[in-house]
Amino acid sequence: MWRLIIDENNVYRNMAIDEALLILKDRGLTPNTVRLYVFNPSAVTIGYFQRVDDSVNLEFLKANNIDLTRRISGGGSVYHDVNGEITYSVITSISDISYNISESYRIICSGIVNAISEFGLKAEFIPINDVVVGGRKVSGSAQSRRKSALLQHGTLMYGTDLNILANTLKAPKEKLRDHKVTSIFERVTTISRELGRAVGREEVINALIKGFSKALNADFVRGWYTDEEVGLADSLVGKYKSDEWIFQR
Repeated sequence: MWRLIIDENNVYRNMAIDEALLILKDRGLTPNTVRLYVFNPSAVTIGYFQRVDDSVNLEFLKANNIDLTRRISGGGSVYHDVNGEITYSVITSISDISYNISESYRIICSGIVNAISEFGLKAEFIPINDVVVGGRKVSGSAQSRRKSALLQHGTLMYGTDLNILANTLKAPKEKLRDHKVTSIFERVTTISRELGRAVGREEVINALIKGFSKALNADFVRGWYTDEEVGLADSLVGKYKSDEWIFQR
């Protein structure tokens, strides 16, 4: 039995909650959990190892009041659109998924593949951490591990404003070249774009619940955070707001 939490927070609190759940899972103090959540307002996260100047257009972020923070996980920069993207987190004992990193990505990302299939679209997992539809990326994921627990979180773009995404993120020219494309519009897509209709948030959440239930072979019980989880998350919010954390690279 897994706990399912559906919620909505600003970027700093969302990242603080994910870290708090990972810490407490590693201590055996929190159940296996899937979070499905929204960033409100829209925001950008960058991977732990990224340089800010190489990853995002800071002038555009400031001009449009888009918040930014750094994740504890690796991976690339992500624009989290309040009206077009759901983020998922899987917090679990490593032994319940796989000690092999590549295999753990495959298992968890199959939840996204399953969810997309609910819309009648064919999605494909591309190791190590992408899911594509028609060759274009619709989801990316990243992990952070402790001794006995892992956090994997990632996106599902169902209606992301790709114009804002293109202005917000700096796609490395080498990465575009590697994928034989010249612009980010050829590299990424959304469920709505692929279906030719506007897809709603609730549709996507329901598809993700089905998709992860199948991928993790889990029954979900809707729940909420414990007082200990809330307290630890509260203590971590300041870290995610701090220039020391965000601009360390």
